[in-house]
Amino acid sequence: MPTNLPPEAKDKWAEVEATNDPKLKLQKYQEFLSEVPQHKGTMKLRGQVKKKMATIRKDLDDKKRKGTGKGGGGPKLFIEKEGAAQIALLGMTNVGKSSLLAALTNAKVEVSPNPYTSREPVPSIMSYMDIRFQVVEAPAMMEGSADGKAWGMATLGSARNADGLILMVDLSRSPISQLDLILGELEKARVLVSKPKGRVDIDRKHAGVSLRIILVGKLIGCSMREVEALLRSYRINDAIVKISGEITLDEIEDAIFESTIYKPALILANKTDLKGSEANLRRLEAHVNGKLPIVAVSCEKRRGLERLGEELFKTMEIIRIYTKEPGNKLPSSNPFTLKRGATLQDLAKSIHGEFVKEFAFARVWAKRLVFSPQKVGLSFILEDGDIVEIHTK
Repeated sequence: MPTNLPPEAKDKWAEVEATNDPKLKLQKYQEFLSEVPQHKGTMKLRGQVKKKMATIRKDLDDKKRKGTGKGGGGPKLFIEKEGAAQIALLGMTNVGKSSLLAALTNAKVEVSPNPYTSREPVPSIMSYMDIRFQVVEAPAMMEGSADGKAWGMATLGSARNADGLILMVDLSRSPISQLDLILGELEKARVLVSKPKGRVDIDRKHAGVSLRIILVGKLIGCSMREVEALLRSYRINDAIVKISGEITLDEIEDAIFESTIYKPALILANKTDLKGSEANLRRLEAHVNGKLPIVAVSCEKRRGLERLGEELFKTMEIIRIYTKEPGNKLPSSNPFTLKRGATLQDLAKSIHGEFVKEFAFARVWAKRLVFSPQKVGLSFILEDGDIVEIHTK
C-alpha cells in the first residue's frame, strides 16, 4: 500500500498523468520511481509502476519492429467487445481451453497436446438462447503472469478488459492448486472475483471541471476533508471521484495508481471423464465452499457443456429486453441485454441518446404485472423477458 510519499514523488506522478506520449511517459515513470522511497510499504506500488513501464516498452518495441519490417509485433492486449458480454477464458496450459472453444463456438483454434499453444487472445462467439457471449481464450496462465512473465500482460489484460471470467481447471491434476494460482495472479493484477467492500473510480476525463467527490457509502478512519486533501496533493484537481461501499484513505491512495476491479466469475472443471476426477471435483467443491459456481464438464466427450450458457447468464446478471415499435403486433426477436436492476432509462440510453430527451412514456408487457401493457416512466425497473414499447414526444 503506498503511504507517506514525499511531495516530490507526488509532483512527478502528476507529470506522469499529464502526458500521453509513450516515450515521455516512460521517462516520467522513471523519474517518479527515483523519488519513491524503497521500503515495504511501497513494494506493491513500485511493482505496479514497473509493469506499466514494461508494457510501454513492449508496445514501443513492437511498433519499431513493424516499422522496420522485422515482425508483426506482439500479442494483442485487447479484443473489441461483441455480444451480450465478453468473457475471458483463463487457465493453465493444457486444461482444455482450446477444446472448449472448438466444442462450443465458431472459433478456429489449434487443439494440441503441446503446452502453451495459444500465445495471444483468441475471440469466439458462443450462442445461448437468443443472445451471444463473446468468449476470449487468453494465453495460458503461470506463476509470474501478473509480473509480466511470458505473455502474462496479454492474459491479465484480457481479464481486466472482459465483463466476466471463466476460470478453467483440469480435474485430473490438482485442480485446487490450479485455481489458487489463477486467483493469486488475478489478485496481483488487482482483479477480484468476489465483490469488494468498497470501490474508488477516478475519472480524469473532465479537464477544466473542478474536483467533485461523490460518496455513496462510508469512509473508514478518515473524513471527506482528508480525502480531498489527499487527491489534491496528487494534483487531482479536475476529476470526478466516485467512492462507494466502505473505503479507507489508504485504499483511495492505492486507486490513484491503479484501481482494483471486480469481475464476476465461474469455475469450469474439465476432464470429468478421466480417472480420479470425481474425487478431485468433490475436493474442489469443498475448497470453494459455494463462493463461486462450478460447472463440471468433459470437453473431450462433450458432456455437461449445456450448463455453461445457463450459468454464465446467471453469473453475469444479464436480462433480455424485447422492444416493439408502436403499431407493430410483435416485438423484435433480437433483445437488448442489460444488467439486472436496469431501468427503462438505461434501455432508452442503449437504444439512442435522444430517446431519453424525447421520452414521453412507455408501455411494458410482463407476466409479473397485474395487467399488460402497463404505462410506465423512465424509473421503471425492468426484468428478464419484458417487452417494451417506447413513445416519444
